[in-house]
Amino acid sequence: MRWPATYTASSLLLVIAAGMTLSLISGAMALPAKESLLALFDHITGWQQPLSQLAPHEQVVVMELRLPRLLLALFVGFILAQCGAVMQGLFRNPLADPGIIGVSSGAAVGAIVAIVLFPLAWGAWTIPASAFVMGLLTTLLVYGLAQSKQGTSVLILLLAGVAIAAFAGAAIGFLSYFADDQSLRQLTTWQMGSLTGANSANLWLAFATAVILAVAFQSRAAALNALLLGEAEARHLGIAVERLKLELIALTAVGVGVTVACAGIIGFIGLVVPHLVRLTTGPNHLTLLPLSGLLGAALLMIADLLARTLVQPAELPVGLLTALLGAPFFLALLIQQRKQWS
Repeated sequence: MRWPATYTASSLLLVIAAGMTLSLISGAMALPAKESLLALFDHITGWQQPLSQLAPHEQVVVMELRLPRLLLALFVGFILAQCGAVMQGLFRNPLADPGIIGVSSGAAVGAIVAIVLFPLAWGAWTIPASAFVMGLLTTLLVYGLAQSKQGTSVLILLLAGVAIAAFAGAAIGFLSYFADDQSLRQLTTWQMGSLTGANSANLWLAFATAVILAVAFQSRAAALNALLLGEAEARHLGIAVERLKLELIALTAVGVGVTVACAGIIGFIGLVVPHLVRLTTGPNHLTLLPLSGLLGAALLMIADLLARTLVQPAELPVGLLTALLGAPFFLALLIQQRKQWS
């Protein structure tokens, strides 16, 4: 059943609004919804006469712990889902994922190098910068290996991504072996995906990246629609296919590198979300891209809410919950693809 894009967008915005409210009031310390929202209003307006009756320590929980984490979940989910939609459109395959080009693996190595080898430089920008640089270098390496006189080979691109992922896994294991106890704990939590490191630097970085990618991807939505017909057909329609591939892969590398740097490795958002949107509203990238971003933001926000509340006062890594959701869905996609091939 296909739903109108406006209906889907309105529903997702309502879900996000409800989820934001629950995220602000839920956790190890339960807070009243009205007072929490008034605290947020006071913070935004800066009025001298505050409306909220929350105690100072409760306001700290809302404004300095829950709100940054909530915003980071929205931005990271938005970026991952849009990158997944772009990769699936670029490769014309619903099983494609942002990590397919090796950027997640490369960014992971960069971040873990910063965690293990530079523990004293644990500043706001150390890990994001290291993850971004390694993710971009990995993407350029994979793309360079796939280049030939005939253009970009998708098969070689995928195989190079698999090889890079295997090498990155070995490098991560090597660094983990020599890490001290404190770095190893941080590394383990980060590998499972976590939004506990939300701070102003990560938030601004993720927000700026989400805005830039949303504009850049949307401006190439028509070209992605043409590419769905096939590369030859897209060239006949005047699309510079090779340049489009390079631009989309580079933009995806930036997006995934930033998410890995800010929140660790969070899988399956980029795989599951675009496919769900495609099933409900169709494959048109003009609507698929923004709706995927909204659904990705909502899904990661809900996953983080569950991670904080299921085993409170402890919390689960959010990457574990997205994997529990995504792995069965991925198997269902494989079964569906197998039926189509047989």
